Amino acid sequence: MDRPIRETFLPYGRQWIDEDDINSVIQVLKGDYLTTGPYISKFETELANYVGSKYAVTFSNGTAALHGACFAAGIGEGDEVITTPMTFAASANCILYQGGLPVFADIDEETYNVDPNEIEKKITEKTKAIIPVHFTGNPAPLDEIYAIAKKHGLVIIEDAAHALGATYKQKKIGSISDMTMFSFHPVKHITSGEGGIITTNDKGYYEKLLQFRSHGITRDPNKMIDDHGPWYYEMQFLGFNYRMTDIQAALASSQLKKVDKFLELRNKYVTMYNDELKKIKAITIPHQNKEASSSWHLYMIRLHLDQLTGNRKEAYSALQQENIGVNVHYIPVYLLPYYQGLGYKQGLCPHAEKLYEEVITLPLFPAMTEQDVADVIDAVKKVINRYSN
Repeated sequence: MDRPIRETFLPYGRQWIDEDDINSVIQVLKGDYLTTGPYISKFETELANYVGSKYAVTFSNGTAALHGACFAAGIGEGDEVITTPMTFAASANCILYQGGLPVFADIDEETYNVDPNEIEKKITEKTKAIIPVHFTGNPAPLDEIYAIAKKHGLVIIEDAAHALGATYKQKKIGSISDMTMFSFHPVKHITSGEGGIITTNDKGYYEKLLQFRSHGITRDPNKMIDDHGPWYYEMQFLGFNYRMTDIQAALASSQLKKVDKFLELRNKYVTMYNDELKKIKAITIPHQNKEASSSWHLYMIRLHLDQLTGNRKEAYSALQQENIGVNVHYIPVYLLPYYQGLGYKQGLCPHAEKLYEEVITLPLFPAMTEQDVADVIDAVKKVINRYSN
C-alpha cells in the first residue's frame, strides 16, 4: 500500500535562524552603524580563520564577490576564462561583466565537477583564468587543475558557493586558491540574507577587492595621488557599490558559530539517504571524492531513464505532488537564452547536457528532521516504483 501524501510542503533548502541570530541583528539596529561598520571586519576575520586564509573581503552577494575576483585577477576585454556549464549563471556572468569570454569545459560523468582533461583542451593563448565550481559541495580535483594553471600561468578562482566547510586533502576549501568565493544566500550553509565573500592569501588581491567593492575609492594616503586634507579621498578606477552591511555581517557572524553543527546534520541526513536510496536500481546516488570531504549543499539523484517508463519531468512532478520540494541543478549555462544569443550552441558539453536531463535534487538542510528525511525516502521509492519497467 502506498504511503499517504505528506501533509506539508518540504522545500529543497531553507535557512535556520535562531534567537541568537535575531539578537545579533537587534544589537546592530541599536548601535551606530547599519552599513559598513565594525561587524564587517569582525566577520571577515572570523571567516578567514575558519577556512585558514590570510584575508577575506565581504560583498553584497556571491555574484558581486565573483565579479570582484575577476576584476582583481585582471580579466579584461577578450580574455578567456574556463569554467563549468553545470553551475548557476553567476559563475559565467562574472566573466562577461569584465568583458571576458566564458569558455565551458565539460564535466566528469562520475563526480559532475569540471573535467581537468576538458579544461586542458579549451586553453588558448587568450586564456587568463579558470573558475572551478565545487558542485553540490563536493570539491573539484584541485591538484589536476592547479597543474594546468601552473603550466599555463593562469589564475584560479574557486566558486565555492556550495562548499563552505568542505575539505580537499585535509585543507579547508578557501585556503588553497588565488581566490575563493563563498555565498551566504538563505539556502547555503550559513546565511546573511544575501551576501558573499572572497578569501585569499594574496595581499595584492585583497587590496584590490577592498577598493573594488567601494566604487574604486581609497582613503589610504599611501595610495593617493594628491592630498587636500583629512576629508580627502580618491576614486582611482571604476568600482561598484558592492558592500555588505553590518546587519548582514552580524547575522553571518552568528551563523558561522553554528556551521559545524549544520554540517554535521547535513552529513547525518546524507547517510540516511545513501543507506536507503542505494538500494534502488533505477537511480544513482552522489559520488564522493576520496581525497575530499563534501559540505553537502545539495543531494542529487540521477535517474536511469532506460529503466523507467516516465521521463525526469514526470518523476519531478510526481514528487512535487507528494509535497516533496525537489529541484533541478542546473540548466547548463550556455543553454540559457541569453547565452544562446551570444552564439553558444547545444552539444558543446554533452556530458553536462545528459546530466541535466537525468537529475533531481532532493531536500537537504539542517532544519529538516529525521522524519522529513524518511518522508523524502518514502516518496522517492513510491515514485520510482510507479515508473519502473
